[in-house]
Amino acid sequence: MTKLRVAIVGAGPAGIYAADILLKAERKFEVSIDLFDRLPAPYGLVRYGVAPDHPRIKGIINALREVLDRGDIRVFGNVNFGTDLTLDDLKRHYHAVIFATGAVRDAPLNIPGVELDGSYGAADFVSWFDGHPDVPREWPLEAQSVAVIGNGNVALDVSRMLAKHADDLLSTEIPENVYEGLKASPVTDVHVFGRRGPAQVKFTPLELRELGELNDVDMVLYDEDFDYDDASKTAIASNKQVMVIDKILQKWRERPAGTASRRLHLHFYAKPLEVVGDENGRVAAFRYERTRPDAEGGVVGTGEIREVPVQALYRAVGYFGSPLEGIPFDKKHGVIPNREGVALKKGSNDVVPGVYATGWIKRGPVGLIGHTKSDAMETIRHVINGEGSWWAPESPSEESVVELLDSRGVRYTDVDGWHNLDQHEIALGAPHGRARVKVVPREDMVAISRNETATV
Repeated sequence: MTKLRVAIVGAGPAGIYAADILLKAERKFEVSIDLFDRLPAPYGLVRYGVAPDHPRIKGIINALREVLDRGDIRVFGNVNFGTDLTLDDLKRHYHAVIFATGAVRDAPLNIPGVELDGSYGAADFVSWFDGHPDVPREWPLEAQSVAVIGNGNVALDVSRMLAKHADDLLSTEIPENVYEGLKASPVTDVHVFGRRGPAQVKFTPLELRELGELNDVDMVLYDEDFDYDDASKTAIASNKQVMVIDKILQKWRERPAGTASRRLHLHFYAKPLEVVGDENGRVAAFRYERTRPDAEGGVVGTGEIREVPVQALYRAVGYFGSPLEGIPFDKKHGVIPNREGVALKKGSNDVVPGVYATGWIKRGPVGLIGHTKSDAMETIRHVINGEGSWWAPESPSEESVVELLDSRGVRYTDVDGWHNLDQHEIALGAPHGRARVKVVPREDMVAISRNETATV
């Protein structure tokens, strides 16, 4: 073995970290890596899963960009695995593949009424306000009162974007169609519901603190949620992050009632029961059971049923992975079944030769971006030591993949193309004092990247 040819499917942080770690790892052979992504631009959820008013979180793009700009990793954007490029193609041209496709679907919330008009998945809404090319450019923002179900950072992002005044987003990279949609929103109240108490939330302090800094938005908390049991008191006393979260919430409780035009309500101890519809099949209310602490950090139902009138509801109860053509998939957990990143055959411990996984498609949608590095290191160790299960490609030359995509008429993009798009978006924002204005339509993204005629 003189050169290991590796394909990585997914050009978000997980895929880029895996490529970087593999290239820097101690090994006895050369490595050639091709990174594929179905989107024309790289960076995955950092570009399409982080709210536009979080520029410091998006700063990770700078580190990812440095990796891609070195020139030792080829990037093929706008290439869809399963159609433009199949598993058989990968076996013909590579020794192994690492899937880093993440988790971009909403996890299910199995209660009656979730299918009603006005009930949405948070992942779809995030994709919309982040300018994802594969979602509609219009979003129905017609509700005055909105429910958001979940007590994690995605729920906070969704709630903040719903409650925040659109003009306060103009300094960000928010797409123009998103700004116009949010500007016309009639929302006055956003209600966030979590089934457990304030000491058990999954928010990070930074994300939570930002809610209280919104212009012309009052924070509304309810005293009944802060009668802490011993387990909650212990969590606050023993965990610094929980302690900080409690201090933020207690500070908000002390604020006098304001006169803001919008209100953001935090409801705890609320177990979802039903999305209530009206006679036209539209969301009319959110029904939940009041819970109480069980003295062990969990909750039990009280039997008390409550209902809050809302005209829209967003489910932010987690992300879920998607199956890949020809690859084993665990439908229950939304991941590729694996052992430390080595893909396993469904229902057994037998290794799938040449197939590896990293990131959320490996471990599920848990952990922050920092966890992705250690995750990739584990997978790469097995890639390097797994020569016995690598494929034996018929045509492993770097040119052969380019010829294949060209022969199929795939209008792929590359790192230079991303620079073209990046510079174009920055230029669109410059006259307005904005960081950038995202180009949303896929065709325009591809055309700009490839220096073809575009409509924007």
